[in-house]
Amino acid sequence: MVKYIGVDDRKIDLFEGQFIVPEGISYNSYLIIDDKIAIMDTVDINFKDKFLYKLETALDGRKPNYLIIDHMEPDHSASILAVVEKYPDIEVVGNATTFKMLQQFFPGINVKQLVVKENDTLNLGKHNLKFIFAPMVHWPEVMMTYDEFDKCLYSADAFGKFGALDFDDPEGWACEARRYYFGIVGKYGLPVQNLFKKLADTKIEIIRPLHGPTLDSNLDYYFNLYNIWSKYEPEADAVTIAYTSVYGNTKEAALLLADNLTKDYDIFDLARDDFYEAIEGAFENKYLVLATTTYCGDIFPKMLDFLNALKERGYQNRTIAIIENGTWAPTAKKFIIDFINNNFKNITILEKTITIKSALTEANKAEIKDLAKELN
Repeated sequence: MVKYIGVDDRKIDLFEGQFIVPEGISYNSYLIIDDKIAIMDTVDINFKDKFLYKLETALDGRKPNYLIIDHMEPDHSASILAVVEKYPDIEVVGNATTFKMLQQFFPGINVKQLVVKENDTLNLGKHNLKFIFAPMVHWPEVMMTYDEFDKCLYSADAFGKFGALDFDDPEGWACEARRYYFGIVGKYGLPVQNLFKKLADTKIEIIRPLHGPTLDSNLDYYFNLYNIWSKYEPEADAVTIAYTSVYGNTKEAALLLADNLTKDYDIFDLARDDFYEAIEGAFENKYLVLATTTYCGDIFPKMLDFLNALKERGYQNRTIAIIENGTWAPTAKKFIIDFINNNFKNITILEKTITIKSALTEANKAEIKDLAKELN
């Protein structure tokens, strides 16, 4: 029997101090009840008491034998000490790196350790658990636990998404899962691909991530998206327009381009819109348009932040168009091209770039319409 003992966080303002989560986040934990009982991870410290109450209720008078730690990030590990203090005989299960981090987060903590290696197993009775290491998906200690009885993969942060469990996302699973992936895991595409190789012969019927809903149907859909994302391939033949504008002229150019596109597009004001929605859009779509002003002889700061965020996440395999603006010395295009060539892989920069000198001219408007034709 498996019972959910996680919690929804509807009070959080920024996840990891930076991601806007208007629909909250879930911290998932599970209790596997068999001849022996295992707790699968814990929750954020702000929900420690609620978690302990749910745990005690689910145990119904029994005591847990194991606390399995798949991931040491504090939104999942912060209540470990509380569990150990309540159940001092419990064995904490993790790998060597897990226990190194455990001492860093809880200096001097003394627990009964069960140190596991890759492919080690732990038998609870009917449920036989196998440990699959997933280093850098997205921390070095990450491992996943495969329950051979339920054919369930406890996938740590992989296959997670933003949004509390009581959030019925009208856009479906992929939207907030994509923003979550590229915000948090996106840099680590190669480790995700390495994980897929390890799982190739594993029959998985259920995925229980540490954030977001349990996935128990149409799993090929989720695996396919993760495969696309971790290979840095475009998901849609569509356009993302990311712009910055000081006095509205570059914004006008971006909006004119959008008005002339016949294919799907996203458009983002990098100074005002959700920054990580813009990153999500850049990775989702095949085409990216960068429209920005020259500022202090360089790239406008918000655009530079955006480019650096794409760099950090391994942006590649896309086509980019550039619109620059500058009143007396437009140089943004030059610096953007240099940045792309030095930091991105397999990028096609459209030969025809557009230079605006202050306000749009009729010639600029014609160029923008031609660019839209090229992108359509």
